Amino acid sequence: MKEPELIPINLDDKFGFACHKDVPCFNHCCKDLNQALTPYDVVRLKKHLHLTSREFLKRYAVVYSGPATGLPVASLRFSADQDRHCPFVTPDGCKVYEARPSSCRIYPLARAIRRSRSDGRITEHYAVLKEDHCLGFEEDSRRTVRQWISDQKLETYHRMNDAMMELIALKNQLRPGELSPEHQEMARMAFYDLDTLMEKALSGELPALDHDHLRPLPEKNKDEAWLIWSLAWIAQVLFGKRINPNVA
Repeated sequence: MKEPELIPINLDDKFGFACHKDVPCFNHCCKDLNQALTPYDVVRLKKHLHLTSREFLKRYAVVYSGPATGLPVASLRFSADQDRHCPFVTPDGCKVYEARPSSCRIYPLARAIRRSRSDGRITEHYAVLKEDHCLGFEEDSRRTVRQWISDQKLETYHRMNDAMMELIALKNQLRPGELSPEHQEMARMAFYDLDTLMEKALSGELPALDHDHLRPLPEKNKDEAWLIWSLAWIAQVLFGKRINPNVA
């Protein structure tokens, strides 16, 4: 298979693309993938499906240790048949469209971020990921990158995922390689099992709760706030470092 072409693009540049039922390759990209899920993807999906974190992971995901970071990574569990299709795809499209993962939302764009060492500011870099098999590029619809981000409701996904990237950068800098089994389980809970983390935090069972930047605890029903808090908590536990818990 030919490697996709990455074409750099600026926020206010336009590109042509659309995906809908009348595009001949509709749904073809929803199978035979290694579909990683960010912690925020899991939060949105489990809320949409009215499941607990544990129920969602058991039904729809596999969690393993990432080879590059040594941190837990969740991957969507595709069907075991020959098609290996996404569990949420239907002939009419995605049945969890409103809560679809960030990698699905942003396609056909790719995004990279860079943090300045001098002032900590994040800059974004985008590219169009052009694949020969995707016929959506033959559609007339043209939008800027900025419009695409807004149309796909990616702003909050980006903020949440950037907080995760800050944690990964700390891990690579301070603790390369595998975590201990105890710390691996703590990181798994912080990333993908907010219900358990919330229960333990509210009952005072977690370490490091005495740090000022981890108080007060978020309100019980605020999953997004709990996710940001959980990343700040695990950064304190693993690295003794503070990351900004107010990203969202």
